[in-house]
Amino acid sequence: MYKVFVNESPMILTNKLAESKECTYFPLNEEAIQKAISALSKKKLDKAYIYHPNHEEILNKFSKTIPRVVAAGGVVTNPLGKVLFIYRNDKWDLPKGKVDKGETIEAAAIREVEEETGVKGLEIENFLRTTYHIFKRNGQYKLKEVHWFAMKTSYKGPLQGQLEEGIVKVKWKGPDKIKKALQNSYTNIKVLFE
Repeated sequence: MYKVFVNESPMILTNKLAESKECTYFPLNEEAIQKAISALSKKKLDKAYIYHPNHEEILNKFSKTIPRVVAAGGVVTNPLGKVLFIYRNDKWDLPKGKVDKGETIEAAAIREVEEETGVKGLEIENFLRTTYHIFKRNGQYKLKEVHWFAMKTSYKGPLQGQLEEGIVKVKWKGPDKIKKALQNSYTNIKVLFE
């Protein structure tokens, strides 16, 4: 099962049919996927299920209809236990970005965090999870697959938001401020703190 967010509403790619009649299922084809995305975007559905019997193939088949963009990012902590957040599009987010051709996912995660925040001396501790969401670019839907890593740094220098990426603030946040920031964030970011 894969949970893909469309405007904060889940589209679940699954190979299982639920017992409940409350679920809205769509077959894994282009027309049905577009209908599901549209219904979720317009809040006509709270949740949609895309069904395909083969779990191994479901994400690749889905990606043939909605092209996949692979990205990587970090949940970065400093020696005080504070987490690095960015602010863009009127929401608190975490630094992440597209993996360049020939680049490893880990290298992309470090590069993107450095570029978006100005933070140096990053070290990956471990892989956290992969999140998925749909976005629209040039009138076409795309599936963003983000690989998240726990990172640490002892960097004490200035924080610098990447303005060309729309990042207007970069902040270190402790537990109370993290809770507050997550109230104005994305579901995919919230799941990283569960």
